[in-house]
Amino acid sequence: MRLILRLALSAAIPLFASEATFAGGVSGAPAPFDKGGVKIALISYISAGDFFQAYQAGAEAQAKSLDIDLRVFPGRQDAAEQREQVLQAINLGVSAIVIDHGLPESLGDVAQQALDKGIKVVAFDVNLNNPKIPQVEQSDHELAKLALEQAVKDNGTSFNAGYAYVAGFAPLDRRNEVWDKFRSENSGAVEKARFGVVNDTTATSTADQAKAVLSANPDITVVFAPYDEFARGVKLAANDLGVAKKLKIYSADVSTADIQEITEEGSPWVATVATNPAVVGAVSVRVAALQVAGQDVPQQITVKPTLLTQESLRAAGVKTIEDLAQKVPAFSRSDAATATWIPDKLF
Repeated sequence: MRLILRLALSAAIPLFASEATFAGGVSGAPAPFDKGGVKIALISYISAGDFFQAYQAGAEAQAKSLDIDLRVFPGRQDAAEQREQVLQAINLGVSAIVIDHGLPESLGDVAQQALDKGIKVVAFDVNLNNPKIPQVEQSDHELAKLALEQAVKDNGTSFNAGYAYVAGFAPLDRRNEVWDKFRSENSGAVEKARFGVVNDTTATSTADQAKAVLSANPDITVVFAPYDEFARGVKLAANDLGVAKKLKIYSADVSTADIQEITEEGSPWVATVATNPAVVGAVSVRVAALQVAGQDVPQQITVKPTLLTQESLRAAGVKTIEDLAQKVPAFSRSDAATATWIPDKLF
């Protein structure tokens, strides 16, 4: 999860090489990719914010490498509109639909309508509870686990914590399961307050809530904010209140803007755990392409995350996502959902 209008993506996202692309199809690919022009729809619940823009950029780059006609429907945090977009994609006669986030209750039946018409459906970070729909995810349990392990390394197992969370979003719900388990196993980690909001101004809205929480609970020293927009909001609140020096923020997800905020002097944002959203976008398109080509894919496709600490980013001189991908190779590619005919080179 991530949101809020921020940077243009031109300086933020590594793209995929498409040197194996050929006009009118991909050499050596199975039908229909040998001819090219396969229509696939990408339907997002949210499209604003670095993560979602990067995800889309990776999806578009992978689609280009396969000569796919990718139809992108912008997300506006509107469940009814996303539902209507799925119906529009069905009417367009696409071969596959990639659903990026959303609310399961508004998508389940229209996703089934697509399947009934022979259209393949792939879900990223939204659980549609359908065995015919592969689920792409970032290993959200591992994201949260690595972040909390770092929190313990830095603070021990006894601390007063603030927790940013909004229920109903699959990745946040999975990360919350790890938080609940962590607290059950570490009685000294006390959740003093829970807050958070998901909208088109998540960071600033969360900052308003965080100011109230931190003012009412001055003994909070750790904030677990497992979504970078939450973390940005908490950091903004801490700076405004002048309490950044006594606070440590642990999050999930990363972007160029995040790296700059984490590594700046005096930042309370000390660690995040992330996958490369462009890689996740590419994997989502690869899953759809494999299905359209009639090849089997697993029910769950996981892209593994990487722990990124303030200290390690500073030591490596990482300032952008491009730097990160070059200096941490595991961040720049995934072997999930690959095939010999699918180009997957980065940069």
